Amino acid sequence: MKKVLLLVPLICSVIILSAQKDFKWKFSTSGRIYATPLIDGNRVYIGSGDSVFYAIDKTNGTNIWSFKTAGAIQSSASKSDNLIMFGCTDGNLYALEKETGKLSWKFSSEGEKVKDMWDYYQSSPVTANGIVYWGSGDGHMYALDAKTGQLVWKYLTEGIVHTDAAVRDDKVYFGSYDGNLYALSADKGELIWKFKTVGDTYFPKGDIQRGALIDSNIVYFGSRDYNIYALSAKTGRGKWNMKERGSWIIATPYSYKGYLYFGTSDTHRFYCLRKSDGEVIWSIPLNMRAYGSAVAKDDIVYFGCFNGKLYGVDYKTGKIRSEFKTDGCKANYSNVYDKNGKFREDFELYGKDYINSERIIHTLGSILSTPVIDGNVIYFGSSDGGLYAVDIAL
Repeated sequence: MKKVLLLVPLICSVIILSAQKDFKWKFSTSGRIYATPLIDGNRVYIGSGDSVFYAIDKTNGTNIWSFKTAGAIQSSASKSDNLIMFGCTDGNLYALEKETGKLSWKFSSEGEKVKDMWDYYQSSPVTANGIVYWGSGDGHMYALDAKTGQLVWKYLTEGIVHTDAAVRDDKVYFGSYDGNLYALSADKGELIWKFKTVGDTYFPKGDIQRGALIDSNIVYFGSRDYNIYALSAKTGRGKWNMKERGSWIIATPYSYKGYLYFGTSDTHRFYCLRKSDGEVIWSIPLNMRAYGSAVAKDDIVYFGCFNGKLYGVDYKTGKIRSEFKTDGCKANYSNVYDKNGKFREDFELYGKDYINSERIIHTLGSILSTPVIDGNVIYFGSSDGGLYAVDIAL
């Protein structure tokens, strides 16, 4: 496979053109929110690390109903007819009546599993043609009847499956922590092809942590082996790859006007690549990781960062047009960063007490949630426990 080598990245100047926007509302939970909000009609649906799934009024942020589970909710929700479905760390996939929050059915996997402390997400259910596809820490991709929760088929991999499935042209595409990207038949779960990531010295399996993007018969996805890959959706053969040395690429890439957008982990950057060949168009420096995917409106690409900031950048140049800080970021930013936005001398991200350092990072109100735009409002979750609704109208 041909590699596109990035020799000298273009670092765009950082220009803040708009002041901090006030949020329309913030709904507070008692756990971290990693999930992507689901908007349906006048409601926003989302789960939290406090083991509660919420239905929230979109206009004012008030709670309509809530449902208690037996584990943290790190899966985003999806809708199928009158049901709202989501996965949970208790090993179950739940289907609730969207109007009342009453349990319709529950499917139990063989048990959840976590790879490491950076394994923040669980598989989110994806529904197509009356079948819901959902991955589990037990290594399976499950296909269930969306109305009843009855098992249609299951496929076992050799690693944790926390990626979201992508369904296209009667195929289901998903990655596993075993380092393979799989293409199965949607109706029977039979293997059509699988692609093995290259791997790297420290991450030889090339674990795939989040879901793939299918666009114009090309599959795009990132890996813990520092690569972003583009494959033929039909054959699984490589089109191109770009290696970001020293940094996982966790986020599902976002496609907009012929370009791909994604953030990185330890190199703390946000990239714009030409979709056709992986050529780097621009990249901008951050001071923390970006795991969530991006979203765009009116040629502004929005994405969240572990530093508690939601950025809006020009899709062509990467110039920062807006910046929103979570409450956690406003309250605790100086505990981690100096006045120049660099790590304080007394803060060590991956030192002996890296577990505590990670805890401190989350006090910034880290944004691992992928934002969702509805009208002129952008919705996203935060590690400070808040679901935010922010007006992005100019």
